[in-house]
Amino acid sequence: MIEWSVSPIAFFVGPVAIRWYSMGFAASFMIGNAIMEKIYRAEKKSEDGLFALLVHMILGTVIGARLGHVLFYDPGYYLSHLSEIPKVWQGGLASHGAAIAIPFSVWLYARKKPAEPFLWLLDRLAIITALAGFFIRMGNFFNSEILGMVSTVPWAVTFTRIDNLPRHPTQIYEALAYLATF
Repeated sequence: MIEWSVSPIAFFVGPVAIRWYSMGFAASFMIGNAIMEKIYRAEKKSEDGLFALLVHMILGTVIGARLGHVLFYDPGYYLSHLSEIPKVWQGGLASHGAAIAIPFSVWLYARKKPAEPFLWLLDRLAIITALAGFFIRMGNFFNSEILGMVSTVPWAVTFTRIDNLPRHPTQIYEALAYLATF
């Protein structure tokens, strides 16, 4: 069995805590953008709009994931405490909210770029979405989130910040599945 007691905070920059989860998000966007640059070059597309596409992806992901958490998990609380909605630094992102918002943000981008049609973009972004899934699930592992079933397998993980029960590391299973898909 593996004991997991790693802090979700990777390091501090002055008073700002940099979390493993945030670093996974950042890696997703940075590596994803580099992959999109290679795709554009290979397909002889202009790279002029890639920064704008990256901004659309970041905004769609973060806004969608936050609104997904707000609407799917505790709408009553957030509708009573509207000032809490933008506080992403206090936690609460839902990947299915991002999955809804990202196509919308890509559509907004594609409307202004006839040489990069919506479906063409989605087809290429699917590649990096799988890689992003890997990084996000690894962030869930570092945060001791999305816990698996209690287990006695030799690789079971005890998330000591949560409880002392050995569990399947479902975050790792899913991260590896995303990596294999990538």
